[in-house]
Amino acid sequence: MYFSPEVMTVAMFGTLILFIALGHPLAITLVSVATIFGLIDNGFNFARLFNLFTSNSWGTFNEYTLVALPLFIFMAQLLDKSKVAEKLFDVLYVNLGTIKGGLGLAVVLVCTIFAATTGIIGASVVAMGLLAAPPLINKGYQKEMASGIICSAGTLGILIPPSIMLVIYGGLTGMQATSVGNLFAAAIIPGLILSGLYIAYISIRCQINPKLGPTISKEEASKYSAGQKFWLTVKYMIPPLVLILLVMGTILMGIATPTEAAGMGAAGAFILALANRMVNWEVLQQVATNTLKTTCMVMFLFVAGKLFTQVFISMGGGFVVSDLLTGAMAPATAIFVMLLIVFILGMFIDWAAILLITVPIFLPIASQLGYNPLWFAMMQCVVLQTSFLTPPFGYALFYFIGVAPPGYTMVHIYKGIIPFILLQIVGVIILAVFPELILWLPRLAFGS
Repeated sequence: MYFSPEVMTVAMFGTLILFIALGHPLAITLVSVATIFGLIDNGFNFARLFNLFTSNSWGTFNEYTLVALPLFIFMAQLLDKSKVAEKLFDVLYVNLGTIKGGLGLAVVLVCTIFAATTGIIGASVVAMGLLAAPPLINKGYQKEMASGIICSAGTLGILIPPSIMLVIYGGLTGMQATSVGNLFAAAIIPGLILSGLYIAYISIRCQINPKLGPTISKEEASKYSAGQKFWLTVKYMIPPLVLILLVMGTILMGIATPTEAAGMGAAGAFILALANRMVNWEVLQQVATNTLKTTCMVMFLFVAGKLFTQVFISMGGGFVVSDLLTGAMAPATAIFVMLLIVFILGMFIDWAAILLITVPIFLPIASQLGYNPLWFAMMQCVVLQTSFLTPPFGYALFYFIGVAPPGYTMVHIYKGIIPFILLQIVGVIILAVFPELILWLPRLAFGS
């Protein structure tokens, strides 16, 4: 039975959304939908579909760039065990606590540094929820403000490299312009812009209304002398900064590939955990097990997403979407619609699924419209970062409520993240108006 590509496209996406809404596991959903519509499209030729699946899986596992994935995950897991974030927060607590909104600024700075060493959101949000939420509430910070700061700053880990999302994005495209190295370089300034917007908002709001971000007491502020504060800052700031330089510096200077830098980062994280006396057999076993579980989950999603995309494109779905966006809309409108679709999907679907579904379809369209593929890739990634904050299914919100102090409700958290979602939209607009903020550093580092 023959169905037009338009009918198949609508039916395939409708079925996908229905299965996800019913709560089925994402990877199994992607494979199941791809199998059903692949068989319908090729006349129930099982052998042909099986060949497509095996060749697709082999190509995925043969992708050298993805070797960096377990290494970055291993690095993040080790750093989580080494208490880097805890010590950083303690240092910034006494240094910034005397200014209005200072504790909030400390959270943003710790999350920014932590993001540049881990690339995993769950670690940042949970760590800051446990470390920073009680002191923020005890010092009189508004619950909404405290939750908004922790959740939004914690999401920087998915954007600021080394980011798992960027590694997967680079592996999906297979383009030199959107290689992992270029994506890492392109993401640095957007990540710092978002961090800067958070800092500016907290500072301005707490200056206008000091009750939102009170200072710490004089007794706490005088706990350490100026010399002691300086020494503690050097002691606990230098190691993670060296690790950042080891990973990102070697990539940007062309000394190492992202995969090689991931290996050095994993070794550096192990040395840091060793120096903090946090390494024992139990810790290594937990780190290795968590790394294996996360890597297997991501790779299963990767294979499933690639199969879904292959079936979708083979039945003509790519042409349907391309014709709709390029034929009926102006180029700028088409870009806006694609980013809006990503934003809306982020409210309901996991970021990995959005990448796997949209990147193979949207990126070629953006290139066809004449836009720089690296610029569009980064715009898509920045918009995807909001998916961790947007209700009803923002992952950062659920990470935080799981470790939040007593008295917190989802209403407090939803109210708290609204200003920060608006700030992220401001960040997207800035990057759209000034594309060189994305393209300058990759051009400087790689000449691309």
